[in-house]
Amino acid sequence: MVVKVVKKSYNYLGDIMQRYFCCELNNNKFTLSNDDSYHIMKVMRMNLGDLIEIVYNKETYLSKIISFNPVVCEIEEKLDENNELDKKIYICQSLVNEQKMDYILQKGTELGAFSFIPFLATNSVIKDNGKSDKKINRWQKIVKEASEQSKRNIIPEVLDFHNINDLINIECDLKIVCSTREKVNNMKNIIQKYPKCDTIMVVIGPEGGFTEKEEEIFKNNGFILTSLGNRVLRTETASLMALSMFNYEWMV
Repeated sequence: MVVKVVKKSYNYLGDIMQRYFCCELNNNKFTLSNDDSYHIMKVMRMNLGDLIEIVYNKETYLSKIISFNPVVCEIEEKLDENNELDKKIYICQSLVNEQKMDYILQKGTELGAFSFIPFLATNSVIKDNGKSDKKINRWQKIVKEASEQSKRNIIPEVLDFHNINDLINIECDLKIVCSTREKVNNMKNIIQKYPKCDTIMVVIGPEGGFTEKEEEIFKNNGFILTSLGNRVLRTETASLMALSMFNYEWMV
């Protein structure tokens, strides 16, 4: 069966359609997970014949529900769209409390983050209690739901806990540390100075900020200390501020 590729065939703003991610495709039919099937049947109360969007291998398909328990959908047409930034932005977020971390992950996903790397800094409020797997699984569910809501073509990955030594060994074209001490380099200037970078790491400190020693370690390993402005932002605001600036600069 040849799948027809089309532009959005419905009013995108007036007819917001549910989006789901799927990793199982056979004979032009998608079989959704138990969680997504439950959401479609019990929460959204959809019917046979209803249309939904399904993302498979970063491609979006308009699909029709043909059976339940679990939900199986048949491809109607492939949609010609790409809602991702041209750059891959890695948000390295110092561990904060559950409510703030949930907010950062949700809103950061909406703003186009490619991946999230939680890490432990000297002043991190939350410490590693050996239960990172449980947290990561929960966080991954949050970014999946945010990806569906914001019409992403990918689900950002939430990596396991890192420390500063782990971060300095990650390869990226541009490495930025948001610093309250920096007064010269600001984010606007950095974005304009490095327009051709494809992979960008943005490191956000804890509520108490980075120590001078930590900033020195970053600086000695190729990171650029960067200011987000004269005002001191909360840690849950800083990453969203940075992502918003990237979006403004690179939005198509």
